[in-house]
Amino acid sequence: MLMAHPAVLRDLIEQYDALAALHAQESDSGQARQRMEDIAYMLCVSTGTDEVEAALAVARHHVARSEGGPPPG
Repeated sequence: MLMAHPAVLRDLIEQYDALAALHAQESDSGQARQRMEDIAYMLCVSTGTDEVEAALAVARHHVARSEGGPPPG
């Protein structure tokens, strides 16, 4: 399976985490919520998964491996 470049995955993870924090504060807009859903979809497609939590785990693992660090978790 092809995997997105680690820099792309890192960017998607950062965007998703920032939007998730905004959503947790309940101050997000419909536009931010839609963007979060779009990023979740891109993460799933980029990692070959069908759930955002799995996509985040795979993406974080791939990014950590590419940076020579231990995989998270």
